[in-house]
Amino acid sequence: MLVLFETAAGYAVFKLLKDNTLEEIDNLYKDFESPEKASKIVKLKFFEKFVDTTDALSAATATVEGKVSKPLKKILKKLVAKDVQDQLLVADANLGKAIKEKMSLSCMSSTAVLELMRCIRSQADSLIGSLPSSEMAAMSLGLAHSLGRYKLKFSPDKVDTMIVQAVSLLDDLDKELNNYIMRCKEWYSWHFPEVTKLIQDNVTFIKVIKLMGMRHNAKTTDFSEILPEDLEEKLKEAAEISMGTEISDEDIENISFLADQVLEISEYRTQLYEYLKNRMMAIAPNLTVLVGELVGARLIAHAGTLINLAKHPASTVQILGAEKALFRALKTKKDTPKYGLIYHAQLVGQASTKLKGKASRMLAAKAALAARVDALGEETSLALGTEHRAYLEARIRQLETGDKRAVSAMKKKFTPQKYDNKSEVRQYLRSQDSSVTKKRQHDEEEGNGETVEETQEVPKKKKKKDKKVKVEPEEEVEDPPAPVEEAEEPPKKKKKKSKKSKTEEDE
Repeated sequence: MLVLFETAAGYAVFKLLKDNTLEEIDNLYKDFESPEKASKIVKLKFFEKFVDTTDALSAATATVEGKVSKPLKKILKKLVAKDVQDQLLVADANLGKAIKEKMSLSCMSSTAVLELMRCIRSQADSLIGSLPSSEMAAMSLGLAHSLGRYKLKFSPDKVDTMIVQAVSLLDDLDKELNNYIMRCKEWYSWHFPEVTKLIQDNVTFIKVIKLMGMRHNAKTTDFSEILPEDLEEKLKEAAEISMGTEISDEDIENISFLADQVLEISEYRTQLYEYLKNRMMAIAPNLTVLVGELVGARLIAHAGTLINLAKHPASTVQILGAEKALFRALKTKKDTPKYGLIYHAQLVGQASTKLKGKASRMLAAKAALAARVDALGEETSLALGTEHRAYLEARIRQLETGDKRAVSAMKKKFTPQKYDNKSEVRQYLRSQDSSVTKKRQHDEEEGNGETVEETQEVPKKKKKKDKKVKVEPEEEVEDPPAPVEEAEEPPKKKKKKSKKSKTEEDE
């Protein structure tokens, strides 16, 4: 049997000296405790060294993917032609299938073969012999780095790790800035407490106290570059009648040092925000257009990577960041949260309170699609994100106004069908005439006195009908009379009239 062994320096083919070696794998490690014992089990038959690191990387990647590389083909053509009857032991089953298909050589891969490979690796330096251990270690390290870069498919423009770190640092800077500014306000308010009420902006407050120092310097200090004229006058008036205590020069020096730190951190924060904005537009442009830079970066950071975010369904994207509230609601059997980090998006913020849940659900559906396009798409364009944002804005506006018409760019347009007028000639059928004309003819015949004898022979019910017709005035004959079916059930009052008419006929 032949053993194919892959190293960082090249391919090695060993000859298995004992056929029953694989049957006793439990104590196989004892046979490889020393180089002398190992040489009695296997023997080096051929060793093909790689030319450079690129050659080694291509061979290693082919082995990982289960393919036969060019150096391996050369070795197999040389050795297999001589020992066709021998079976080749391979560590990877996929590689064994590929060799069997291309070289028509029977390969075997099992747990026993893997144990044999481990034992050979422990004595690889002594069994190969042509390479020193230091050179083999350097080759292994270089190949490991190259293979790691290949697996990561390193691209500086598509590394979302930078976004995760940048948005985390931005949040940390915001917390530190708030703590520093709060401490600076409390510290300086002992000397000039009125300034905290007059100036609400934090950065402007820091610049004012840095420029002014002591409050008695407010008269001679020019604040025109920092404050408007009316606020500058109020500040100077408040400095004259301030109720604050006096502080020493050393105190104001420490306050100014703290102010310098706040200004530096705020400047770095603006620089970091611009960096994050540019990086988000490069990596996830469609997601950035939909939800914004900060919300998109926080979604990516919460998911771990952009690819992980693309794997999430829209329902998960909607409540991403509200996991505690979700599980608390499930535990207490209350309503689950409608939104998480996506609540801070501009589209959700613009919607009214009643529509925030619906807006977050629609935005999450479009954001999930945008994340998949950004993560897995080859082209980087803003077309999808811009189209979805326009649709969402129109839809939210429509829901607020109460318009029920559908707003969709992908709605099917109505195409009217062509009208074909088919003229049909119809003939007049006398059989379909109404019974009104027959009744009129019958009335005229009775009026002439031709049917007196016939009415006597007809049953009583029919006599009542005939008598009823005689009593009716001539004006009612002009209007269309009631159908014959209704006359079969005459009301009781009309029976009395028929009796009266019968008495008149007898007279």
